[in-house]
Amino acid sequence: MKALVLKRYGRPDQVQFAEIPRLVPKPDEIIVRVHAVGLNPIDTLIPKGTFKPFLWFQLPATLGSDLAGVVVEAGSRVTRFKAGDAVFASLFDTGTGSLAEYAAVSENAAALKPANLDFVQAASIPMVGLTSWQALKDRARVKPGQRVFIPAGSGGIGTFAIQLAKHLGAKVGTTTSTGNVELVRSLGADEIVDYKKQEFETVLRDYDVVLGTVRGDAVNRSVGILKSNSSIVSLVGPPDVAFGRARGMNGFMKFVLRLLSGKIIRQAAKKGATYSFLWVRPDGTQLAEIGKLLAVEKIRPVIDKVFPFEQAKDALAYLEKGRAKGKVVVQMP
Repeated sequence: MKALVLKRYGRPDQVQFAEIPRLVPKPDEIIVRVHAVGLNPIDTLIPKGTFKPFLWFQLPATLGSDLAGVVVEAGSRVTRFKAGDAVFASLFDTGTGSLAEYAAVSENAAALKPANLDFVQAASIPMVGLTSWQALKDRARVKPGQRVFIPAGSGGIGTFAIQLAKHLGAKVGTTTSTGNVELVRSLGADEIVDYKKQEFETVLRDYDVVLGTVRGDAVNRSVGILKSNSSIVSLVGPPDVAFGRARGMNGFMKFVLRLLSGKIIRQAAKKGATYSFLWVRPDGTQLAEIGKLLAVEKIRPVIDKVFPFEQAKDALAYLEKGRAKGKVVVQMP
């Protein structure tokens, strides 16, 4: 079968299409005929070796994290799915990838595709949906009436997280460029800062939760908008010791993480706030709950551009520019 594979870290020419063996399911896996693949920023960073200390791949490795497709075979212990079921899933951090004609998916990572979504729409959801759910619902425990800051509101994470935070009853602040103000307003954003005209920390005040989505100094700057007993949940780092402990890292690596995260933790503490780093995990049960919100249109997919499979490398390059409004999706033939 055909797949987009990473042969070696650090060089663009080491990401190539290749023929790889047809997959055989483990007892707890389903084999999915992939119809569409949602791309995420981490898919552009993995080939550079950025996450080598945290993510394990046996090279050559198939790229891609999210998918939607149809089950063609189920392992001997699978009970939740059968051949012919339309599903969507995240394969992130499982050692395998989705940019291929077929993918092996753990039964526990998949959920039935909402019937009202096509495969392209469904493929755009898993990682942004799970990340938003685990950050806002599980980690921050957002409550009605709280104020949640979600920067980069027109991006893949932002477009989903704004809608989920509104569903949870929060008031939402965000940043975006002038051309995307109406988009984020339509998703439910209450306070919108045009980052080309203003710095968000000079406008926003008394927020309960910050979702860190922008690399650079944005997470540190966001401390200034927090109230007491608030929290920062960062998706972009710095990683903290709790993350290292969960990954089974050795003492030296945990010491390094303590140094990396120490500054932001101290800054947050001065405001009576907490800081934590979130590493999303695949979870079919949570994805099924997200699917219910999609089915009743409490949340809608936002898709910027769809590329055919043969242009998957172009799709990754387009995503890396950082200008997508919503998600970039690769559609299989």
